[in-house]
Amino acid sequence: MEGSGLEGDGLNGEALGKCLSGFMDDGSTESHRYYLSRRTVLEMLRDRGYAVPNSEINLSLQEFRAIHGQSPDLDRLRLSVTHETDPSKRMMVVFYGPGTVKVSGIRLISGLITNKESLTGLILILQNHITNQALKALDLFSFKVEIFQITDLLVNITKHVLKPKDQVLTEHEKQRLLQKYSIEEKQISLKTLKALVEYYYYTCKH
Repeated sequence: MEGSGLEGDGLNGEALGKCLSGFMDDGSTESHRYYLSRRTVLEMLRDRGYAVPNSEINLSLQEFRAIHGQSPDLDRLRLSVTHETDPSKRMMVVFYGPGTVKVSGIRLISGLITNKESLTGLILILQNHITNQALKALDLFSFKVEIFQITDLLVNITKHVLKPKDQVLTEHEKQRLLQKYSIEEKQISLKTLKALVEYYYYTCKH
């Protein structure tokens, strides 16, 4: 039948073509993943009370690629933010490459961090496995280290329409949560949070 194809003539065909093109991304998957995970972690830091400019969160994918390219430099993705009401709290975010995280990688990260004495927290965004030795090496840091897999940050779960509204815990509520599940604060990970999210929304208070 004439005019029944996706590339049909006339206004209907042109409109459909434009509609479909809106779902196509000609850029690299790598840059898209970094863009999404970066946006989610910035939103998370803002929700925790850190000073994050709206311009950074609202950055479009095209603008992100204009700045960082199709294969972003991980050093340029590294960022640091301070708390809005307590400037003594400073959090750093570090993206790690696709390889397995070993002790040598932790040493490299340590060397990249300047003014360690003023840092109160570090978020590591990984794309692969981290060895037990590397995990132990993180204990040498004087500040708390949180580990996230990049795939868990591609979507901000707190914005999901089916998820109940989150609530930040007080220090007392946090301690009750830790005691209830017999875990230490440094054992809290994204996987643990997913199991507990229907009861509490855990936010670290550094």
